[in-house]
This record gives sequence, structure tokens and C-alpha cells, in this order.
Amino acid sequence: MLFTGHYDNLVKIAEFVTNAAREAGLDGAGIYAVDTAVDEACTNIIEHGYKCEGGGDIECTCEIINKGLKIILKDRCQLFDPEQIPDPDVKAQLKDRRSQGLGLYFIRKFMDEVKFAYEPGVGNVLTLIKYKEK
Repeated sequence: MLFTGHYDNLVKIAEFVTNAAREAGLDGAGIYAVDTAVDEACTNIIEHGYKCEGGGDIECTCEIINKGLKIILKDRCQLFDPEQIPDPDVKAQLKDRRSQGLGLYFIRKFMDEVKFAYEPGVGNVLTLIKYKEK
């Protein structure tokens, strides 16, 4: 499904992935993790990738897989290399923490698999996988 890169559309994207997560059989914690990770990723696409609302679209697809849910987010922003974002020091005092990198940290913590890729002619492709709890 294609969404314009507006903060107002974060609610629509959340509804889309939440419904898919329910259909995939994820429990409440899994649904929360998916919703939070996708919201953070899409917010980052709008804010850091497009640098403004309406700067481009976000394509979101959900695929129910045997063990859970696979979500793919695509954008046409410049190449994003997550290795260029340093890990935040989550043990530092709040006043000493840098704000950059926390979203990426949470995405990786909430999801079971996170893969970043850049495809010429397509753009950035973020694949998120959340497995059902047993």
C-alpha cells in the first residue's frame, strides 16, 4: 500500500500493519512491537529521509509468513546506511544522551530481524520480521 509521507498518515500505516499483525497471529506484545517499530521507521523516513512532510511516498507491504509477519517499507530517499548511525549509549544519564540513533536502536530491539538495502531505481528497502511467540 502506498502512503504519502505525511505525519497524519502514520495512523493509517499503523492500522494497516496492526491488522496484518493480528491476521498473522501475533500476540499483544508482538503487535505493539510491530506498530512501534514501523511508526519509528516511517517517522524517520519523513523527518530524516525526505526532510519534510510530503517529500515523497512510503510503500508498505505486509506478508504473513509461516512464523509471523514480514513488513517491507520502501522510500525514494537518498541512500540510508544504518552503519553510519552510532549506537546510542542507553546507560548514560538522560541529560548526557544524544537523541540520534534511538529510533534505530528501538527498531532493532522490537523486531526479530531487520534488514536494510538500497536498490537502484527503487530506493531504500527496510525489511522487518516479527515472529509469533510460541
